[in-house]
Amino acid sequence: MNFLDIRTDFAFKKVFGSEGSKDILLSFLNAVLPFDDGKRITDLTIVDPYNIPMLKGMKDTFVDVKALLSDGTRVIIEMQILNHDGFEKRVLYNAAKNYSAQLVQGQAYHLLNPVIALTLTDFVMFPDSPRLMNCFKLLEKRDFIEYCDDIELVFIELPKFNKTEMELETERDNWLYFIKNAAKLNDIPKNCGRDLVKAFGIANEANLSPEELELQHRKSEFIVIVQASLDMAIRQGKQEGIELGKQEGIELGKQEGIAESRRAIVFSAHQAGVPVATIAQIVQMDSADVIALLASAMPD
Repeated sequence: MNFLDIRTDFAFKKVFGSEGSKDILLSFLNAVLPFDDGKRITDLTIVDPYNIPMLKGMKDTFVDVKALLSDGTRVIIEMQILNHDGFEKRVLYNAAKNYSAQLVQGQAYHLLNPVIALTLTDFVMFPDSPRLMNCFKLLEKRDFIEYCDDIELVFIELPKFNKTEMELETERDNWLYFIKNAAKLNDIPKNCGRDLVKAFGIANEANLSPEELELQHRKSEFIVIVQASLDMAIRQGKQEGIELGKQEGIELGKQEGIAESRRAIVFSAHQAGVPVATIAQIVQMDSADVIALLASAMPD
């Protein structure tokens, strides 16, 4: 068997955000969210379920899964493979936006329900913290008095999860192992619960349509292109900086390398059919500048 790379936006949305994924998402959230007093989610509704046309035309570089819990709490689950400038602010912005969007003009503030933003990253966000999971709330700076628990940011850094199949002990271990390693497996691991077995079934490439397989291929290819281009920019910047032998030379080399890397990403992504708005977000450029760059390469 061949399984999807769950870390890609397409696969993550399909497994956890499909019409039939309610029990999968319920099991996953109960396993990973740090609820107090042994609280468990008993029911939820998946908001904006997965569908291929929406994904093919999406304007963002990420796709999140949204769930409305039975107590009114909203949960935003996002899988992010590539880090980028302003990522931390975007997570906070999305949480605040989902919090404020609950009310229409004239409604009372007490009607607002909590929002939990659960973000899984394929890179290390907090190098000074050894913890796999970091949780943030609004607290008083000196005495850590909780101001309000209506907005909570939860981060899970997959590079810090290094357990083998034989070392898996908890349901959280099983789910994180699935997300991080499914694409490398040929069989479903032993001792998986019913919901995890179902998740593997959805991720089985044999159960995907040709259109879905093509979309997954494009998503995976684009991520490889972006990561390789960013790595090349860093190498070029360091090398040119070393040759110049001055601090200003290092910065100049980095900027020139990054500029060339951006060009490569823009043209490669455009050829792969990625929307201009998505390309602009990845390379941190205005859409108009991306269009101008593409136009400059076209023959007269």
